[in-house]
Amino acid sequence: MSSTALLSYAGWAFLPNLVTGWLQSIYYGITIRAGDPKPQPGTPRYVKHRRRIHMTVIIVYLLYTLYEADYIMRQSGDFYQDLGLTLGVDEKQIKSRFRRLAALQHPDKVPTDDPIRHAAAESNFVNLKTAQDTLSDPIKRFAYERFGPDMLKWQHCKTIRDYLVTGIQTSSLPLYAGSTLMMALLSLTNYLQWGRFWRYLTLAGLFLLEYHTITRPYPSPLLTNVFNPILSKLTVHPPLLPFQLLSLARKATFTLFIAFSQLGSLFPQGKPTPAVTTSQHDLQQLVRLEGIAKASEIESSRLLAMDMAPFVGDEQGTKELRGRVKEWLVTNTIRADPEVRDAMGRAMAGRRRVGAPAGARASLSA
Repeated sequence: MSSTALLSYAGWAFLPNLVTGWLQSIYYGITIRAGDPKPQPGTPRYVKHRRRIHMTVIIVYLLYTLYEADYIMRQSGDFYQDLGLTLGVDEKQIKSRFRRLAALQHPDKVPTDDPIRHAAAESNFVNLKTAQDTLSDPIKRFAYERFGPDMLKWQHCKTIRDYLVTGIQTSSLPLYAGSTLMMALLSLTNYLQWGRFWRYLTLAGLFLLEYHTITRPYPSPLLTNVFNPILSKLTVHPPLLPFQLLSLARKATFTLFIAFSQLGSLFPQGKPTPAVTTSQHDLQQLVRLEGIAKASEIESSRLLAMDMAPFVGDEQGTKELRGRVKEWLVTNTIRADPEVRDAMGRAMAGRRRVGAPAGARASLSA
C-alpha cells in the first residue's frame, strides 16, 4: 500500500463518524418537533437511525472517491486523446495524425516574443512527439497501455518481457506485498476483524484482474466488451485504457477496505442475545438509580441537620420535638390509611341523628 493510500485510510477512518453525527443531528432537528424528546444514544431507534445514515455516508463516499479518481485521470489525459485517435489504430494512422498536428501546432508557428505561449507550444509538441514514438512502437505501445506513462522512465527495457518484469517489480509487487503484510498484521493483533474475509477476497480479485490485464497480448475483453461499451452508451466518457481501468480498480479496492473498517462498528461480531443486552441496560439503569438515591439521602441528611441546628445542646427541646414529630407521624399515618378512614366513616355514620339537617349530617361525616 502506498503512502498516499495510507494517508487516505487514516484520514477517512474517522471522518465518516463525524459526518454521520452531524447528519443525524440535522435529521432529528428536521423530523422531530421542538419540545419532543429525541432518541437517546444506545436506544434501538437511535442505533437504527445511525446505522442507516452511516451506511449512506459510506456509499456516497465510495461513489465520490471513484468519481474523483476518474476526473483526475481524465484531466491528465493519455496519448490517444492527445493525438485524437481511438484504440486499435495502426501505425500508419498514428504517423499521419502526428504529421497533421505537427503542421498545425509546431512551435515555429508561435511568435518568439511571447515566451509563455512559445514554451507551452514546445511542451505540447514534445508531448505529441513522445506519444507518436510510443504508440508507433508495438513493444512500447504494449507497455504504455498496461503501465501508463510510468513506462517512459524504464529506458533499459527493450522487450515485452523486460517491461512486464519491471512493471511487476516497481508497481504490482510492492502493492500486493504491502497490502498482504498489513492485513496479516491486523489479523494477528485482532484489529478490524469484521470483513477480514471480504478484504482478502477483494485483494485476490484485484490481483487476478491485474494479472489478466497486463499479461494478455490484447486488451482484456472485460474492458473492450463491457466497460467501454457501457461508458460510450451512457456517458461521453472516452474509452478506458487498461492501465486506467487498473488505476480505478485499485482506488475502489482500498476505498472498500475503508468501508469495511467503518461497517465493522455497525455490525459487531457475534449475535448477543436479547437477554444479555437487556441485562446490561438494566444494570446501567440500576447504577444510575443508586447514584440518585445516594445523592437524595445526602441532601436529606443535610437539610435535616439544618432544621435541627436551633436545638443543638437543648436536650429538653430535642426530646419534646421528637415526641411531637412521632405523634404527628403516627396520626398522619393512621389518617392516611384507607381501612382506618373507612372504619371511622362507618362509625360516624352510625352516630348520625335521623332526620337531622343536611348541614348537621355533613358536619358529623366530617
